Amino acid sequence: MWNMLWPLLLIVGSNCCYHICAKSTPTRVNAFGALTVTYLISAALCGAAFLATVTPEHAQSELRGVNWTSYVLGFAVVGLEAGNLFLYRAGWKISAGSVVSNISLAVVLLFVGYFLFHEHISARQLLGVAVCAAGLYLITK
Repeated sequence: MWNMLWPLLLIVGSNCCYHICAKSTPTRVNAFGALTVTYLISAALCGAAFLATVTPEHAQSELRGVNWTSYVLGFAVVGLEAGNLFLYRAGWKISAGSVVSNISLAVVLLFVGYFLFHEHISARQLLGVAVCAAGLYLITK
């Protein structure tokens, strides 16, 4: 059970910290300058974690195994980070901006799962989409 729980706790805790930091980033600071510092710290932490979890003789072969997904993920992460900074700078409340974006994402990913990964969509899930749409309407009005 712990194997299922700890990643969820890491995501929730990190997301809370993430949104607090994104909302608190000073608007007088260039968003991409702030993200540059963020990614330098992230790169250092990822590099240290990589070196700590791979034996030196396997490091090159691990990096050779990287494919297109890592490159595209890099672009996606920058879009995610910049989007959130600009979302909060546009005036969204932390309680609404993250909820609206995450509900929207969940609905889109339901259909991505169906069309790209051939995952089943049940009637209950479609009802959930309708409830999410109603919730988005209520939150944004």
